[in-house]
Amino acid sequence: MTRAGAQLSATKIVVVGGHGTGRTTMVRSVSEIRSLHTEETITGALPAVAFPAKTATTVALDFGRITLDEKTVLYLFGTPGQERFRFLWDRLLNGTIGAVVLVDTRAVDEARYAVDLLGHHGTPYIVAVNDFGGPFRSEDEIRGELGLPDRVPLVEFDARDHSSSKFVLIALMEHLHTVSAGRVP
Repeated sequence: MTRAGAQLSATKIVVVGGHGTGRTTMVRSVSEIRSLHTEETITGALPAVAFPAKTATTVALDFGRITLDEKTVLYLFGTPGQERFRFLWDRLLNGTIGAVVLVDTRAVDEARYAVDLLGHHGTPYIVAVNDFGGPFRSEDEIRGELGLPDRVPLVEFDARDHSSSKFVLIALMEHLHTVSAGRVP
């Protein structure tokens, strides 16, 4: 229970995306608790790293928690981004009510698997374009490359920034409310 006897709602959210899209950074920046990370040093097992400055990779999951308001707590589960760990995604999606798909404009196609998997599971999601200072890609270009319907929100953000990451989660919750109210075409 919370103040004035209001019931607290705990909600599981999954943060997905390809390698190097900022899942760990987002969970770390927005979590109000010390977030859990399972990162290891990148080895030769990762072919042709598109992001040479990246030295670590998630091998299991990231976990964090944020209270959005006096009634809503989100438990955040970040998936590993490498293709060889995608078998974990189905398990992490179990019990979630929604997801955030992270996109890096340098490798938009990396998000295709996540979009397809969430569609297959029937999990509502939004797409968040993480600003890495890469090439500009218009919303239409990103939607086209991912086959993203207009009903799926697409937002821009900076995973390193707490407020920006929180904005993404609020946008997801608003989308989930719209979906549950049956207002999505």
